[in-house]
Amino acid sequence: MSLAIAASRTTIDMAKALVIGCDHTARPLKAVIAQLCRDKGWQVEDIGTHSDESCDYPLIAAEAAQLVADGKVERGILICGTGVGMNIAANKIKGIRCACCSEPYTAMLMRQHNDANMLAIGARVVGDELAKMIVTAWLDAEFEGGRHMRRVGQIDALM
Repeated sequence: MSLAIAASRTTIDMAKALVIGCDHTARPLKAVIAQLCRDKGWQVEDIGTHSDESCDYPLIAAEAAQLVADGKVERGILICGTGVGMNIAANKIKGIRCACCSEPYTAMLMRQHNDANMLAIGARVVGDELAKMIVTAWLDAEFEGGRHMRRVGQIDALM
């Protein structure tokens, strides 16, 4: 199914589409991760920032999270200095299950057990290669359902 994200944006296949956003501290890592995602067959909607000028990460996180929550893309990746600020901001949007992750095992389990639809990473915390391992583990993992469905439902009901 193709969805138009906005009139000025391209039409993308939601089932293999993700949004990526960062603050000014994380632009180099965002480029690395966006390319990895494209190489893995994902269509990437890059919402910025596209400048080294200081910016407000909560606004970027909210825009990305809203695209995920609205079903315009399947998943989202957020990157700031630690990943924590983006993570907190994204989780304010109903329907978002975002976690800040610094290693691949947790990235895999947050998809398998929590159906995490967004990932936050700290550019000042992980290097390029570790970030690629984290993103790969998260993208390749599938939600297991089963007993986890009840728990994800309980999390969603908290909002």
